[in-house]
Amino acid sequence: MADSEAKWYILHTYSGYENKVAADITKLVENRNLQNLIEEVIIPTVTRTVEKDNGDVVEVEDKVYPGYVFVKMVETNESWYICRNARGVTGFVGPEGKPTPLSEEEVRELEHGRKETAISFEVGDKVAIKQGVLEGFEGEVAEIDAENQTAVVNVENMFGEVTPTTLEFSAIKKL
Repeated sequence: MADSEAKWYILHTYSGYENKVAADITKLVENRNLQNLIEEVIIPTVTRTVEKDNGDVVEVEDKVYPGYVFVKMVETNESWYICRNARGVTGFVGPEGKPTPLSEEEVRELEHGRKETAISFEVGDKVAIKQGVLEGFEGEVAEIDAENQTAVVNVENMFGEVTPTTLEFSAIKKL
């Protein structure tokens, strides 16, 4: 079962247990000094800006893959046992629950954080907001941040006031 090179594997967890699983595995690795077997444990997340009902704007972190934890490890009986038996883990993603490493392409996509969203609008275009608390509102694109996959949209509220709002590309569409 041993392979000398660390590869990325995916653990399936009970919903809501992702942070607990990642923390437990990380703590066990530190306590047993097993950094040579389990190099990294991550939960891919994306941050988005949300406007609350009271008008406050807050940043919310969403899991990109809810129910999954990514582990970079050298596959040995010990590393497999630590991951598989962490509280909240239902198994490895792979045939018959056997650990299957991610391909190089999947790893590149994981490291990128998320797939690029193709944009069909530019600064000055009118757009409709298709999700979130401002769903159904329209606005004009003021800025585009390709690196963070966001755009600042000047949204006109029901009182005629314009509010610049940062939205993910996936939340808006060109009119």
